[in-house]
Amino acid sequence: MAGNTTDPGRSVANKVAAILMAFADGSVRTLSEIASSAQLPSSTAHRLASELVVWRLLERTEDGGYRVGLPLRIIGKDATESDILNRAVLVVRARPVLAELARTTGTDARLGVLQGGDVVYLNESGPNEVAVAPLSPTLPAHATAIGKALLAFSPTSVVDRVLAEGLGTTKTLTAPDKFRQVLSVIRLTRVATAREQCRVGRSAIAMPVFSGGGHVAAAVELTLHEPGTDVMAATGALTVACRSLSRQLATAFRECGAVHSSRNGNGNGSPPGL
Repeated sequence: MAGNTTDPGRSVANKVAAILMAFADGSVRTLSEIASSAQLPSSTAHRLASELVVWRLLERTEDGGYRVGLPLRIIGKDATESDILNRAVLVVRARPVLAELARTTGTDARLGVLQGGDVVYLNESGPNEVAVAPLSPTLPAHATAIGKALLAFSPTSVVDRVLAEGLGTTKTLTAPDKFRQVLSVIRLTRVATAREQCRVGRSAIAMPVFSGGGHVAAAVELTLHEPGTDVMAATGALTVACRSLSRQLATAFRECGAVHSSRNGNGNGSPPGL
């Protein structure tokens, strides 16, 4: 990465990306190693690393070092640098959006992505908390609002694989043809729903988040406490949040894609896809 590291033109996203790339091989790093790899002053590296710990993108080890946090580790052992960077950008950009959405609607807001046939929840915010741990790390995609929102905009091969594994879950559609029809409607409305997916008396709505070029990056889900939730108001707030996050991701991935391309020498400047 070229340029003076103290140059005010170097964005925070650029610096965060550089820090996270120090962990591309999954190793534990000291603060001095992070600063050296990211070409940052120690004070800046410490400040940003501390924020990444709060965001769960990094974790502290018993000996005082840093390692990749859970939202990045669950990508898998074969994750590339672009996978790690994309997941990190997604969590960083989504965190304030989820917090504001939760405060606005007075309910829980979750961010999730597909991992095989399941939904992996990366972050969650409650109306009275800035960020809370997910209630469940994974849930079957077909049985959740957030999973259906993701599947509706996923490649056909992904949907076929989920259907091949079966839809035999209570309170969900079990007929593949009917499930495909549901996904078709979601593609038109961009709103997915699920009743009592976690507990009795609670339902959920979800919408996809895009990273540019029509590529689905994640989805955001709101819990509805029946019958007290104003569904129309919640849907409107969710729409605004997902559109805002989609715009942010499209911009951030373009910027971070240039950083990644520079490091790998491909020179095309194309943002990596999720």
